[in-house]
Amino acid sequence: MFDESKDKWLNQYECAVRGEERLVSILHKLILIAVRVLAIFMTLVILWAVIDVMWLIYKFVTTPPYGILQINEILGIFGAFLVVLIAIEIFVNIVLYLREDVIHVRLVIATALMAAARKVIVFDYATVDVSYVWATGLVIVALAASYWLVHSAVLIRRKSGDEHTEAGA
Repeated sequence: MFDESKDKWLNQYECAVRGEERLVSILHKLILIAVRVLAIFMTLVILWAVIDVMWLIYKFVTTPPYGILQINEILGIFGAFLVVLIAIEIFVNIVLYLREDVIHVRLVIATALMAAARKVIVFDYATVDVSYVWATGLVIVALAASYWLVHSAVLIRRKSGDEHTEAGA
């Protein structure tokens, strides 16, 4: 008799777990659909940004004085290129999320590092406050240190023969 109630409890528990697994599975599928939609939108943003870079270069080449660019115009073009590269790295992050349920920390840090470096490249030092430059420098140092630590951990795991060396890094 006691065994029967125990079996009944286990059956109820198994049903509850299966129901929860079904819900989690459905939610996971919805998230994957959302990530695919984000990938499509990111592709559109990248194409739009490339067209914007082409338009920017065309505009600079076809307006007088022809072929002569001021430093601000060159920095503007560099900034536009870097925005496209950052968008591509974000797209790669999205695609990697679709492939595996692992956040690739190194890629995320590298993307943030590139975005911060882009910010430094396009600074107008005549108008930017010194504290802002220092704060941005500290962010870059922190991101570079984080990248180095994560990369070092991956190297250590590789040397130890860990099968899942790239997981989470």
